[in-house]
Amino acid sequence: MNTAALTHNQTLPLSKMAETLQGSEIIKLAGEINEKIKQGEKIFNFTIGDFDPSIFPIPLELKSEIIKAYQENHTNYPAANGIQKLRESVAYFIEKYQGLKYGAEDFLIAGGARPLIYAAYQTILDQGEKVIFPVPSWNNNHYTHLSHADKVMIEALPENNFMPIADDIKPHLKTATLLSLCSPLNPTGTTFSKEGLLEICELVLEENLNRPEGAKPLYLMYDQIYWSLTYGNTVHYDPVSLLPELRPYTIFIDGLSKAFAATGVRVGWAFGPSDIIDKMKSILGHVGAWAPKAEQVATGNYLSNPSNAFAFIEQLKKSLSDRLFGFYNGFLKLKNEGFPIDVIEPQAALYLTVKINLSGLTTTEGILLDTTEKATKYLLDSAGVAIVPFYAFGASKESTWYRLSVGTCALSDIELVINAIRNSLGKLK
Repeated sequence: MNTAALTHNQTLPLSKMAETLQGSEIIKLAGEINEKIKQGEKIFNFTIGDFDPSIFPIPLELKSEIIKAYQENHTNYPAANGIQKLRESVAYFIEKYQGLKYGAEDFLIAGGARPLIYAAYQTILDQGEKVIFPVPSWNNNHYTHLSHADKVMIEALPENNFMPIADDIKPHLKTATLLSLCSPLNPTGTTFSKEGLLEICELVLEENLNRPEGAKPLYLMYDQIYWSLTYGNTVHYDPVSLLPELRPYTIFIDGLSKAFAATGVRVGWAFGPSDIIDKMKSILGHVGAWAPKAEQVATGNYLSNPSNAFAFIEQLKKSLSDRLFGFYNGFLKLKNEGFPIDVIEPQAALYLTVKINLSGLTTTEGILLDTTEKATKYLLDSAGVAIVPFYAFGASKESTWYRLSVGTCALSDIELVINAIRNSLGKLK
């Protein structure tokens, strides 16, 4: 019998899902950035939604609790839905500071928010069912693909601070199974107004009341991982507080990572109807996506004193706000100097939304910047500034808006960056 040997570079067919899974534009950009850093170039990297621990360390009390938990040998498997103490502490924290009353049995703990989003999609969606989500937004397109579902993308507009509005969502609700929302929004750092979110919530409730008995409902996944990081007069709103009748249909996604600068600690939580949470628990049990037990023990102890926890959040908010408004004022100055720049005032999270429209301009080397991809590369090459174009979050390739993340930013960087952009843009013609 003849057998053909595989050549070194030959690949075999895989699943259609895996073969068609899109790579991350942010990771692609990160490759270019890392190569420049290796070559000794000074790069201001504001692409990642993460914190530099040397600038933004986790709470000292939390760190001490993690060390203590390992010293006490909490290194075996945790409970599938998370240890009881942690679920009770999180439930108390959410009730005290957000006013949402859910029992410990309504919470599911996992290794960050990502597995919880994946589990929610897997629990709710059958193959070919529709998911509605706005763009720009973080990773909904990939979770839809992993779930073999169909995406309905609503392109949000700058005049609405890139938040989706009810009129754009309404035409798609009858055929949808899941509406995926995030506020404060990654990548924009903007939030729903009370009226804007309520209008959407009323549409979701109306749709569910009109569905035939026994039909699958329209579910709402609400990612609020940044809810505590709001600035100025910005207020965080959520669907169940605004419209309690949505409680049976709403799954919240939340966690430790952003509010406590603890992205690598990997403790996230979802909460919602206990039957949905229980199915999500079963899925993640098979995946093994638990948060490490020592971190769970530590977080449970830390959040059991919520006043200390929220004092840390207030301190973190001040540090992030100083950076966000520092950049905001710097970009406003560039705009007033006549550069093709616009910027949205910070509302929440660790992101600034800035427009840098270099379309049609030419570099000193004669390169026409006729795409956002070329403009992004020019900013990286000429100014040493790395930011993420909104097309990496599902917006159109023609969008000239960007996300600037300040979690790795020293205050002294701000003036340097603004000057570098000024000099870079001043060379264009």
